[in-house]
Amino acid sequence: MPSSELIGYAAASLTTIAFIPQAWLTWKSRRVDGVSLGMYSIFTLGIALWLAYGLLIGAWPIIAANAVTLPFAGFILWMKIRYG
Repeated sequence: MPSSELIGYAAASLTTIAFIPQAWLTWKSRRVDGVSLGMYSIFTLGIALWLAYGLLIGAWPIIAANAVTLPFAGFILWMKIRYG
């Protein structure tokens, strides 16, 4: 595996793992007052587009990261819409 791909997977892992504490806190507390609806809407759409881009060019680090991150971001967005 080329080093550039390893860097891609490392970056994908870290940025994806970064969502877990926020998603867990949001689920546990049901509090979303600190979450911006506009920002998370745009961000979630951006993740979906990155996933589509990764699929189009066949870049597995981009596909993996965004396929895992999209549900986390979507969950936080859904919680904001539901409880915000």
